[in-house]
Amino acid sequence: MAKMVGLIGFLVTLVVFQSGSLNAELTKIQHLPKKEGNLAILVIGDFGRKGTYNQSEVATQMGVVGEKLNIDYVISTGDNFYEDGLTGVDDSAFYESFSDIYTADSIKTPWYLVLGNHDYRGDVLAQLNPVLREKDERFICMRSFIVNSGMVDFFMVDTPPFQLDYWTHPGSSHYDWRNVAPRDTYISNLLQELDEALKKSTATWKFVVGHHTMRSVSDHGDTPELLQLLLPVLKANGVDAYINGHDHCLQHISSNDSKLHYITSGGGSKAWRDVFKKNEDTVRFFYDGQGFMSLEVSQTEAKFVFYDAFGNALYNWSTSKAADELRPSF
Repeated sequence: MAKMVGLIGFLVTLVVFQSGSLNAELTKIQHLPKKEGNLAILVIGDFGRKGTYNQSEVATQMGVVGEKLNIDYVISTGDNFYEDGLTGVDDSAFYESFSDIYTADSIKTPWYLVLGNHDYRGDVLAQLNPVLREKDERFICMRSFIVNSGMVDFFMVDTPPFQLDYWTHPGSSHYDWRNVAPRDTYISNLLQELDEALKKSTATWKFVVGHHTMRSVSDHGDTPELLQLLLPVLKANGVDAYINGHDHCLQHISSNDSKLHYITSGGGSKAWRDVFKKNEDTVRFFYDGQGFMSLEVSQTEAKFVFYDAFGNALYNWSTSKAADELRPSF
């Protein structure tokens, strides 16, 4: 089924696809670029600290870059509210860490958000509740869904349930597993749904977005559960990049045995962990501080740029598609 919803001057199509799995479904949101054939977005993660740890400074520079690029929307890689998510739909942290921070006109666009582990420590159902869109219509948060922008599909994946320690050794933290438990069934359904959606996709570019790292040289390092369970699905379906947060840094690592790139944009607020771990794949860039990323995509090229909290461009990397790889998206 499909329905049309008005959102800040945009017309966004939400389509729910039912596939072979019994319990899962993905929502597909069609958000076409303002400039046909050219998408511009910002990506930020690990930000929700009521303006502290340079969150406000990063937000200001997002507004500057967003205006320069005339962005279409923003993607969040999760940990939207520290330390323990939202307490409910009326939690003032929603305003203090989101609405009152990201105030520039250029980023008053839709924000597509996944959940991080700190979000799961609060009332997850509150953060997923559409009533938050009545408070700030930009805020579109779901567990797993697809954002289609013509030549590119973003597959937004709920990664916290993969992390086994959150289930078996939560320590003093409480994780809200409502509508998720049992873990094995949830993950099996999600992987099946993702695999089917990737296979159906006709987009030129396929990017998967999750909170947790897959490859990382920073504090959290690699996530074994994602390497074991999620990575094979990405490689089998020719995904171009996995984009994540969790580690509070900016980094680019390229796979040594596939075309996949691992992109971390988790510098939305608290950073500077002073950790660097060895990695089996190729580390192209690492910055242990606050910042965010822009991504510009056309039919033939994807351009990634990392910025620090002062708006300085730290790293610029582009990748292109050969003519025989190009395929239309409908």
